[in-house]
Amino acid sequence: MSPLAIGFLAIGLSVDAFIAAIGNGATERHPGFARALRTGLVFGAVEAVTPLLGWGAGMLASGYVEAIDHWIAFTLLLLVGGRMALHGWRDRDLPAPARGRQSPLVLLATAVGTSVDAAAVGISLAFLQVSILTVALVIGLVTAVMATVGVMFGRVIGSRFGHIAEMAGGIVLMLLGSGILLEHLTH
Repeated sequence: MSPLAIGFLAIGLSVDAFIAAIGNGATERHPGFARALRTGLVFGAVEAVTPLLGWGAGMLASGYVEAIDHWIAFTLLLLVGGRMALHGWRDRDLPAPARGRQSPLVLLATAVGTSVDAAAVGISLAFLQVSILTVALVIGLVTAVMATVGVMFGRVIGSRFGHIAEMAGGIVLMLLGSGILLEHLTH
């Protein structure tokens, strides 16, 4: 997997966390940098761990599905990306819910909820023989940055553009899956 593909993958997987962080930031008039950074670090850590868990599960099964691994990666990325794009499209007219400051437990639950797609991608990566530690680290760092920025810009961006970012992230994941399939079918 090329560094560019890893970067696009990390951005695509970070969109859910970015959108959640925008919502978090939109609930406060002036979210401080410390709060934004804490949110980013929680989201980043969870997003880095979940592809490792998915990769481990995928490695257990990789010997049995080696002949169709590219189809599995394509299908998982297509489904995850399609779900993200559809969710962004479906919720485009809904206002952001009004919430108060999140407790650490709610923040962690939100981070886990937004990282489920990273576990599915981790399963896909097990079939592609990539350096999972590098990929997980990049995913975690990109997510931490995007979530931190999301909180800081939450009041400015709010719910007006969050659905567009989610649709774009889903499309990126679907394109990555299609690229993996095309690469395997043409070699």
